[in-house]
Amino acid sequence: MTTARTATPSTARAINDRLALNLLLEQGPLTATELRDLTGLSRPTVADLLDRLRRTGLVAVVGERGEQRRGPNARLYALVASRAHLGAVDVRSGGVTLVVADLAGQTLAAAEIAVAEPGPDAAAHRAAADRIVAALLDAARRAGVEHLHTVAVGAPGLVDPATGRLQSTGVLPAWHVELLAALRDLPGTDVILENEVNLAGRAEYRIGAARGRDDFVLVWLGHSVGAAVVLDGKLRRGAGGGTGEICFLPVPGTVSLPSATSCEGGFHSLAGSAAVCALARAHGLPAGAADDAAAAETAVRAALDTLGDGLPGGPFLDELAERIALGVSAVCVVLDPGCVVLGGEIGRAGGAELAARVERRLAGLSPLRTEVRPGEAGGGAVLGGAVLTAGDAVRRDLFGEP
Repeated sequence: MTTARTATPSTARAINDRLALNLLLEQGPLTATELRDLTGLSRPTVADLLDRLRRTGLVAVVGERGEQRRGPNARLYALVASRAHLGAVDVRSGGVTLVVADLAGQTLAAAEIAVAEPGPDAAAHRAAADRIVAALLDAARRAGVEHLHTVAVGAPGLVDPATGRLQSTGVLPAWHVELLAALRDLPGTDVILENEVNLAGRAEYRIGAARGRDDFVLVWLGHSVGAAVVLDGKLRRGAGGGTGEICFLPVPGTVSLPSATSCEGGFHSLAGSAAVCALARAHGLPAGAADDAAAAETAVRAALDTLGDGLPGGPFLDELAERIALGVSAVCVVLDPGCVVLGGEIGRAGGAELAARVERRLAGLSPLRTEVRPGEAGGGAVLGGAVLTAGDAVRRDLFGEP
């Protein structure tokens, strides 16, 4: 016979504290009455937890709120966002963008650091990494922050779930690895490494186009292509961290096949920035000469500006949607996510117009009903996901969350 067990008083207090802290984080300052209404806890229990949280420095009285009753105004309680601080870093091949934020995720300082290719000199790579770390600490000091509890880093490549090590799927600068080592040398700071597209997927799930959905796939369309897979509300990484490496996906329409060391010939060759720029030029649209993500974004925006009878925008978008749908259909028939979000520079530029065209073409390729949405997390999706990830880690520590 199973013996029923109840929570110990200490466990119940911890659960109630976490509940109240998360409400204050999500909704802002609240009165004790509002906390009672939202939690269903008794008046003495709420009074006890507020007193306890004030003693720990996590909650403070920030003002008063007048209510329709006799007696003094009610005290307003708020999360002390300065109780801990975090960093977020978006690592690209040519540099990084970074932010320093408080416990509530509010950005306090930001910086962008360009990194020229240091060449084969190992010391130059370490120097580049040290310069980025110094810029992060300087941004923190400018915001009045002396210590970063956690720093979350988004980088291209595979992140081994077991070891946390970064493995390149292409040719990435050596300073990427040096940067991680330099950050991990910071005393008292935890460092979380995550694939950049996975972080963007987390942002879309929490604050973007996939809010309210426990199953979706973010397809990242930028310099290359990738995917973040969320199923049953959980980000899926795979045994080696390779879930979503759809740049290697073999698709029709390419002149070769990808290999274990190169995604050329895979989905990357149809929907990466160089392919999109070439397609734009074939349709008579401006695409520049760089063939990078910014040039592809410009080409897609130019296509949207020329939609109409006899103009090249429509045919270009139709062909681009056809290409994207080929890769997306392969993902859908395996995972059946029900929803696909188009992100990255190209997905963001195409917006609802491109998403609608991909959805229509996808309906003819897959028997599974799939909604296609444009991303909403914006150009800072990777940084946004990094802030959310670091914030979750800090709150697990301070709030005692599992």
